[in-house]
Amino acid sequence: MTHRLCASPETCVWGYFDAAIAPAIEIQSGDTVTIETVSGGPDQIPPLDAGFHIPPELLEIHARSPRQLPGHILTGPVAVAGAKPGDVLEVQIIDVALRQDWGWNLIRPLAGTLPDDFQTSRVVTIPLDRDEMQARLSWGLALPLKPFFGVMAVAPPSNWGRISTIQPRAHGGNIDNKELVAGTTLYLPVHTEGAMFWCGDGHGAQGDGEVCVTAIETALEGTFRLTVRNDMKLSYPRAQTPTHLITMGMHEDLDRCVEMALRDMIEWIVERTGLGSEDAYMLCSLAGDLRVTQTVNGNKGIHMMMDTNLLAGHVE
Repeated sequence: MTHRLCASPETCVWGYFDAAIAPAIEIQSGDTVTIETVSGGPDQIPPLDAGFHIPPELLEIHARSPRQLPGHILTGPVAVAGAKPGDVLEVQIIDVALRQDWGWNLIRPLAGTLPDDFQTSRVVTIPLDRDEMQARLSWGLALPLKPFFGVMAVAPPSNWGRISTIQPRAHGGNIDNKELVAGTTLYLPVHTEGAMFWCGDGHGAQGDGEVCVTAIETALEGTFRLTVRNDMKLSYPRAQTPTHLITMGMHEDLDRCVEMALRDMIEWIVERTGLGSEDAYMLCSLAGDLRVTQTVNGNKGIHMMMDTNLLAGHVE
């Protein structure tokens, strides 16, 4: 089955996750759902007479859905029948498409990787060419677009209550990993009945680090196949591209992030290949790549990438 979830004040929340929120839609495991998202507050939209397409539901959300906590506008949640705590939600990212012809980038004092260096707030509207898949920056650079969702998540544990979307955690959330484009798969540990999948924080392009706080923030439409996996056990998100395994660490301390991502990669290599942990640790040193996911979300991020071709000959 294929489903569609449109963005609206009834299907979007602004700034928070909460396991108590009722699902906007329920699907069966293995079904496909296309989800519309929007991005930004009133201060980030261009003037209405500037000639850009502004999704009307964005203006409706501004008017009718007050921001509950600092954070993003998210669409969802999508309940997946049969999902229960301890399962894993497999999120196959089938397609990611632009929904508008502009994005925005924000710098603000006391935020970002250099919080004291830039003392003037700035919001820049960036035109997006959907035919050429390029952003046109103010000095003339045509920057290739590689859209992905900064936020993909299941509901957090119910005992966490209502939490901001800004800090990524064990349920996923504001991961901001630029590798999670169409064609990749994200694995999220399930904490509540139905899993309750959300997405938002559309990015047209982003560098590793997302150093000034924002990427090219924009409205996206994503198509996902959501499958409940009761044959997997995870305590933290993982992902897989057509060529690489990805493990993740999220913490205020980047050193702790490194340890988390590395330990999980060692465990995954051992699971897939039957190698001993010492050999897996050595392989991570010889061929694994640690990358800074982002440094601006309170909980920073490190991800480790391992080429699956290096594991193929050892699978048990």
